[in-house]
This record gives sequence, C-alpha cells and structure tokens, in this order.
Amino acid sequence: MKKWGKSSLLLLLAAFMLVVSACGSKPADNTPQTGNAGTGTENSAGAENSDLASLKGKKIALIMQFNQGTFSAQYIEGVKEQAAKFGGEVQVFASENDLGKMVANLDSAVNQGFDAILTDHGEAGALEPGIKKAIEKNIPVVAFDADVNVPGVTVVSQDDQKMAEVTLEQLAKDAGGKGNIVKIWVAGFAPMERRQVAYKAFQEKYPDIKEISAFGNASNAQLDAQQQMEAVLTQYPNKGDITAVWAAWDEFAKGASRAIQAAGRDEIKVYGIDMSDEDLQMIQDPATPWVASAAVDPKDIGRVQVRYVYQKLHGDTTDEKVVLAPTYVKRDDLPTPPEKVNTTDLHKFVEGWGTNQQGLVDWMTELEKIAAK
Repeated sequence: MKKWGKSSLLLLLAAFMLVVSACGSKPADNTPQTGNAGTGTENSAGAENSDLASLKGKKIALIMQFNQGTFSAQYIEGVKEQAAKFGGEVQVFASENDLGKMVANLDSAVNQGFDAILTDHGEAGALEPGIKKAIEKNIPVVAFDADVNVPGVTVVSQDDQKMAEVTLEQLAKDAGGKGNIVKIWVAGFAPMERRQVAYKAFQEKYPDIKEISAFGNASNAQLDAQQQMEAVLTQYPNKGDITAVWAAWDEFAKGASRAIQAAGRDEIKVYGIDMSDEDLQMIQDPATPWVASAAVDPKDIGRVQVRYVYQKLHGDTTDEKVVLAPTYVKRDDLPTPPEKVNTTDLHKFVEGWGTNQQGLVDWMTELEKIAAK
C-alpha cells in the first residue's frame, strides 16, 4: 500500500477546505431570486395574460333561423354586448325562418373561417352536419334552443316546461279550474315541443278547462295570430264563450291581445311566454288582456351563450347542457301607468330578472380589462 507523506496530507486538507468554502457561498434553496428571471408566479401570470390577449378580436357568427320581433332584437343585443366586452365582433346571419337558408348560412360561416359560431333555433337534423364540420375545423359552437347532439357542443335552453307550467297554473287559478281556452302554439321547434309537454299535463290535471281552438304559424307570427284570433272571436261572439288564451310565444300573445282589445272582449285574459320591452308595455297597460308571462331576459340568453363560446375559445371544459331558469312576470308586479318599465330596470320590480351569472368565470374580468385597452 502506498504511504501518504506529510505534504500530501496538507494538500488534501487544503483542497477539502476549498470545497467547503465554495459550497457555503451558494444561496439557500428558499433564498428569493432576483434579476431578469423573475418568479414562477410572474411567468405564469404573464402567460395567462398572453393567452387572454389572444382572445381579443375574435369574429363570431350568429346563425338565426328567424329574426323577428323585439325578443329577437334584444337577444341579438345581448350577444353583441357581451362579445364587445370581450373584444369580439359579431356578424348576424338571418334566415327568414327558412331552414334550408339557415343550413346554407351555417356552411358559409364555417367556410369563411369564423373563430366561433352561435346558432339560434333550427332543427337538430338539419344543423348537425354543418356543426360537425365546424368542430372538425376546431371552430367552437354553442347552440340555443335546438336539441343538437354533437360532442363538444354546448346547448343553451330556457326551462321551457317550467315557463309553460307557471303560466298555465296561473290561468287555471284565475279561471277557477274551468272554462274554455284558446291555445296558440306551433310544432317543429324544440322549445315549443317542450312547452307542449307541460300543456298536455295541464289538460289532464284540469279536465274542466276545455280547448275550443288551437292555431299558430311561425311565419309573420304576430299578424297571423291576430287574424286567426279575430276569426275565433267571430266564431265565439258572446262574453263568456272564451275564458282565456294561452300563447306559447310572445309574438302570438301580442297578436291575440290586439285582436281581443280591438273587439272589446275585456273578459278574456292572455297568458304568454317570453318577454321584451314591447311585451312589458302591453302587460303593464290595464286596457290590454295580456296579464302575465314567464320568461328569461333575452339579453341574458345572448350573454350566456357568448360566455360559453369564449370558455371554449379559452380551452376550458364546458357543460354540454345549460338550462336558464325563468322569471314569472305579472301585471300586479309592475308600476301603474303612466310610469313605464322596460327589461333593463325590470329587476327593480321582479326578483331574479336580468341578473343571470351563468357562464361567467374569473378570467373573464381580466379579459374585459384587456379588451378595453
């Protein structure tokens, strides 16, 4: 074995002391780092802000089956308002209640490369091929009031059965559980079909309330309802022949109310579904027969739809089904004329109106700040 000399031992000891000294000069693991590197939190926040900034300027297509009446106008207003807060732009494709044109509009939006697509009404069988094309091209889609069943698509709907139930129950209560009624409704639309489920249950529950007439047309809905209601009033000319009218859409309710008011048949009451500023003015006016309606704020519907499509653009996991709870609005809740109320300030008189927060997530507040710059 090799023997170590005194000088070798001294050299070895010196080297050991040098290593210890060097190790001791390093900062401890929990020592804050300074300089250009920054902290991990700062890097994460910067990356998140960069991701949110990329959402600014998105182009959104709104494909509508029909665009008539003040409800649709306020719904579009809600879509555009929320998109603008996020820095987005909306282009509306109106289809004049032509399903074929709606399908063509959807295909056009996909081919034009919009960043996101919203659909309003339509039939699932007709829309799903175009929606699938959009998904294949990574264009997120959020549908409203169409029973679309495509993976990755969020479907927003009102609680249609509940809206029908509350209005029909009020009708039955006011009528004392008996009488003759007119139903205005049209088949072929997902929300209408859901409202019809509640109507059938109502008929079974109140056998002494008889349906004496039923009609409805989605094209020129208000005018058609007015004309057909005029014919029914002629057919049943005596007071007491008709107790009430149940209208499954506010356009129907407006038309029927105008016919009844013009005929001086103030004993007939109208109960509707959906709500707009024009509707509120009629319900508020004691001279009109329209006394109540169940609805979701149309602006809220548009806002919620946009929030969910931005969640998709952000890469969030989103709900497949989103159901919006309705609010019941009756004349007794509203101030008496000449004071007028609109959907913007209706929440002052009816609890729950216009305050829907569904679809909002924390990062959206920061996105609004970025979009405002």
